Amino acid sequence: MPYRRLPNTDEARIRSLRLAVNMVLAENPNNMTISFRTLDEARSFLDIFEITRRSYKQNFEQQVRENKKYQPLLKQAQLYISHFIQVINLCVIRGEIKKEYKTFYGLNPDNFSVPEMTSENAVMEWGRKIIEGEQRRIANGGIPIYTPTIAKVTVHYDVFKDGYLMQKNLKGKTAESLKSLSDLRERGDAIILDIWNQVEKKYESLPLQSRLDKCKQFGVIYYLRKDEKEGTEETTEADD
Repeated sequence: MPYRRLPNTDEARIRSLRLAVNMVLAENPNNMTISFRTLDEARSFLDIFEITRRSYKQNFEQQVRENKKYQPLLKQAQLYISHFIQVINLCVIRGEIKKEYKTFYGLNPDNFSVPEMTSENAVMEWGRKIIEGEQRRIANGGIPIYTPTIAKVTVHYDVFKDGYLMQKNLKGKTAESLKSLSDLRERGDAIILDIWNQVEKKYESLPLQSRLDKCKQFGVIYYLRKDEKEGTEETTEADD
């Protein structure tokens, strides 16, 4: 005996519900396979679900598009900030900057390695420290570093920061729309199950194969068990 399995993709959920709705709408209103309440619930849910799904896809696609533009900005900021720190260390080694001035930048005077900046938060933090530190050192009579200048570092840092904040906002919108979509999936599965139960109840008196064929017309998905031979009762659909 084949067994039922609920759709496991959004496309399959929409397809199953739309098939059932269209089949019922084509029936005699006085002899419908499912109840008016279930029909109305399915139609209303379909509208909401498709809008929510479309919103999620649009948010996700925009996030992906903007991320392609953002990644080069992140790498440029990493490059300029790390280069500036290297120059500070070289200036200290050459005696051009007092090593205690490294504390202006949040750097350890005795550590000449470049801080790790593999994360976006680290780039945000060190960019801010370097910009503020250079301004503070110059205010204390220090000579500006010119290769690269802090103005050049600031430009790349600000562009990166704008991109970072945009990506953060887009990720938030995508996550929010995905949660809304995920919450709807459980309700959709419950509606589909209710429809399937009513359809099978309606045609339970038919012979097995006739019953299965009729139920499939309303979107009920059947799968063969492992020990069942091909060609007896077939599956109706493979999920996307």
